[in-house]
Amino acid sequence: MQFFKLTASITAVANGIACGLDTSQLNLLSAIFTQLGDTLATFSAQRECMENGGNTE
Repeated sequence: MQFFKLTASITAVANGIACGLDTSQLNLLSAIFTQLGDTLATFSAQRECMENGGNTE
């Protein structure tokens, strides 16, 4: 998928979600997705390090 199609799709999903939530719910969901993204990035970095012979301990 081309990058601009991906970002447009993500924006469309975010708009759809935001329309159905109040501000408090939207803040919580945003924090949840931020933590999810950060945790996935940590897993990915650790996996890459292990695959390249690095020690993660």
